[in-house]
Amino acid sequence: MTHHRILPRLIVPDPDRASAYYRDALGAEEVFRALGDDGRPTVVEHRLAGSSFRVSPAVPAWGWLSPDDLGGSAVLMEIEVDDPDGTGARMTADGAEVAVPIENRPYGKRSGRIRDPFGHLWIITGEPR
Repeated sequence: MTHHRILPRLIVPDPDRASAYYRDALGAEEVFRALGDDGRPTVVEHRLAGSSFRVSPAVPAWGWLSPDDLGGSAVLMEIEVDDPDGTGARMTADGAEVAVPIENRPYGKRSGRIRDPFGHLWIITGEPR
């Protein structure tokens, strides 16, 4: 059997700042970091509840554009958590903004959307209360 993994890579203006944000707001654990010749990170991998994602700096010459460069987030990140309200509160306390309030939805989940400080949209979802 062939091993496959999909690793979303979020393009951000400042990978160090983004890594600290995802650690503090979501509890993501940094598991890998590669530095460029200038000593700045080119990729930082995070593990969060058994899944992984990466952050890298915006480099327009390579076609790596942040949501601000694109005029919005091209991908929705979705995270299922035990406490959607608490997760949303931590994210907004650390600089994110509410795009869609977290509330009970008619499809049986409690969810909403948060735009992180780097422009990426996260659907925060969990069981209704």
